[in-house]
Amino acid sequence: MAGFARATASPSSAPALAPALLTGERLVVFLFAARVALAAPAGLAAPLAALAAAALAVELAVDGSAPASSPLRRFRTRPGASSGILLGATTLPSVMLSRLIQRSRLLSADPNGPEEFAYLEMQYWAASISCLSVLAFFLWHLRRAPSNGISKYFKYGSLSIALYLMTYFLSFLLKTDGGLILMTNMVYMLCHGVAAVILIKHILEKFPSCSSFGEALLVSSGLVLYFGDMLAHTLSKMDFFMSSKEFIHTPGTRSDMTTIIQGNLLGLFLLPLLYKSSLQFWDYCVMEGKQQTQAAEEHTRKRIGSAVFYISLLVVLMFLVPSWTHLVQGLKVHPFVWIINYMFTDSHERLALCAYWICVIYVSVRRFYSISKQSKTERILLRKYYHLVAVLIFSPAVIFQPAFLDLAFGAAFAVFLTLEMIRIWEIYPLGHVVHQFMNAFTDHRDSEILIVSHFSLLLGCALPKWMSSGLNDRPLAPFAGILSLGIGDTMASMIGYKYGVLRWSKTGKKTIEGTAAGITSVLAACSILVSLLASSGYILSQIRPRALFVAAGFRGRSGLAVGVGPGSGSIRRDEFRASRCDGERFSWPSPTLCEGFERVAARGIWLVETWLEMDSGGV
Repeated sequence: MAGFARATASPSSAPALAPALLTGERLVVFLFAARVALAAPAGLAAPLAALAAAALAVELAVDGSAPASSPLRRFRTRPGASSGILLGATTLPSVMLSRLIQRSRLLSADPNGPEEFAYLEMQYWAASISCLSVLAFFLWHLRRAPSNGISKYFKYGSLSIALYLMTYFLSFLLKTDGGLILMTNMVYMLCHGVAAVILIKHILEKFPSCSSFGEALLVSSGLVLYFGDMLAHTLSKMDFFMSSKEFIHTPGTRSDMTTIIQGNLLGLFLLPLLYKSSLQFWDYCVMEGKQQTQAAEEHTRKRIGSAVFYISLLVVLMFLVPSWTHLVQGLKVHPFVWIINYMFTDSHERLALCAYWICVIYVSVRRFYSISKQSKTERILLRKYYHLVAVLIFSPAVIFQPAFLDLAFGAAFAVFLTLEMIRIWEIYPLGHVVHQFMNAFTDHRDSEILIVSHFSLLLGCALPKWMSSGLNDRPLAPFAGILSLGIGDTMASMIGYKYGVLRWSKTGKKTIEGTAAGITSVLAACSILVSLLASSGYILSQIRPRALFVAAGFRGRSGLAVGVGPGSGSIRRDEFRASRCDGERFSWPSPTLCEGFERVAARGIWLVETWLEMDSGGV
């Protein structure tokens, strides 16, 4: 999180671990994970707690090992960065658990709610198992560490992993009768774990000094979860016994746009495999036995490699992706044709938005590129100006064209991914040009092999928007990435760089002034944004009668959730009393307090019914 310390404790000796146990980053992570766990059922919160404990033990062991003698020294991480294992291991499971909590509030209003909830729960377990497998992979390497302090954390981490596996097994055993269904679920989760370990090993070996352990963990677990979702939806459409709904539960409410975005992104992620395989096959079939000079051979290989790349890209986008979208979604037209038709369905507003984006991007890129070449402005500050540009680009689209913004995010990510491949492999004729242009905006966080700054900014803004699609009970949720990166991170960096004096740690660069500026700016932006959204009608437009509900967090012994929706009518007082203050999570010592809370809730229900009447009356 912007402004908070990233622990870079001295790894020279084990005794130095004690003062670094409570760093700013770890404190924030634990507060966030604890807040999510306290709002979740015990059966889902306990695994998250065990995962966090295992991640903390692994992080302390990694940070406490000397770089020269560390068992993980074969993996070169980004210089100057902390391991970040705790943050990387708990982020994705916490987000999935938060989505489960949010989905639970929609169960009474959404007819597909139970199916969506069951599938989200499966994704939560898959994300957790992926992170847990990577932690076990790290522990396996740390078992040979000579330090006694590291061996202590090795035992704690192993115990936490064992506790997690016990809770996972008991959770599935209580929900099923065992047998084939339990074995299928365990094999499905095991595949996620093995894939995550293979992927993070590939990332750390093929892209050295490009990421920390935590960043690589987060990327690998996210990609495995995304590919697992694609595999689950693919298997559910195939006609064999394992694709039965008894084994694979996938919601049937996916939109065409979601399928197209996922198909194109996953196709581009598979493009390197197709490109490398095709290039090796070409070398074996054509180039074998030919005698050429070294310069001529290198020149010919680059031209042939460029041609193979463009052909592979064409095959993926024109044949593989349309075939998959037709199989999964039953899409009758080509995805590109669907996108063009969608753009011109509401042509005036969407084309005007595209023109606005082009103008802002052109002016900002031209201006900042010239500044980067001529002035001595710090690269990190120059990049923060792009964060402000992201606010100008994305905020109007979230309000006026949120669905179109989802498509634009996917298209932008696909373009960035393709350009990065062209830059890395020096694909003729764009490779050198793209490298020169992107190199003007890099800093110490990027490496010569991989430039990730633009991916971080785009995904930071896109993921909250993608994950909040269809869940409109939190109007500010789609703006989370834009506010935190575009406003909070920018202000924290600028204020901390210019005026920061008090540092969170002796070795870190984060300052208290920057942290305060980041938090204050986000709170101020939220206050202004809520007022603007309320005055423009955006908030009320997101709360339609079919989605409007009152989800009380009372987990009473009867398990009743109070909901308001179409056809529900007025909530009876005895039904409300059945779910009131005798819950398992909330204990209310005073009957007077219960009556007061009941009156407040009744007033809220009256406001909801008033909104419903206004909406039905056409107001």
